[in-house]
Amino acid sequence: MDQKMIGSFLKELRKEKKITQEQLADKLGVSGRTVSRWETGNNMPDISILVEIAELFDVSIPEIINGERKNEKMNDEIKTVAQSMSDYATTEKENLLKEVRKLSIIGLVSLVIYLFLDATKIGAGNGAVVAITRYLHTLVLVVTLLIPLHTTGLIYKFRSRRDLGIPKKVGFAIAFIIALAAAFFIKYVLLGG
Repeated sequence: MDQKMIGSFLKELRKEKKITQEQLADKLGVSGRTVSRWETGNNMPDISILVEIAELFDVSIPEIINGERKNEKMNDEIKTVAQSMSDYATTEKENLLKEVRKLSIIGLVSLVIYLFLDATKIGAGNGAVVAITRYLHTLVLVVTLLIPLHTTGLIYKFRSRRDLGIPKKVGFAIAFIIALAAAFFIKYVLLGG
């Protein structure tokens, strides 16, 4: 707490109101010499008088004790930064939900078609239909793996590895191949395919 700074601030507030030290002293019920000592930083107002000073000059007690007004510009900057961060987080969340929604739709459509083909045994002897059925089953597993990778942020960490010098499309292809390999592993090794 800097008494000189507080004194200068009190003097500044008094001058803004265009009142003399004597007029301020009369309003507060103290002597003019007391006000002079406050403004030079030799003495401090009592706590009870601080409340009256704050009300009179329309400032807060912390502003008086700090010896300066709150920086309105700084408060606006903090609010702006906070709002920008909130907007960014909202945008990120919306993007994540879009990705998960797309994957969920792909997975659901693949699952429905797979279950239909598997249950009805349509084209059981047809090699193309059998290949499509296997592909759809694998696609369901891949999507099932990709959704947690998106929601945990791991896929974004993989994508952001720019230092590897891998183009975005190649990185996506690698991620898809890894997910496909993991799906085949799950299907044929863990589930007995």
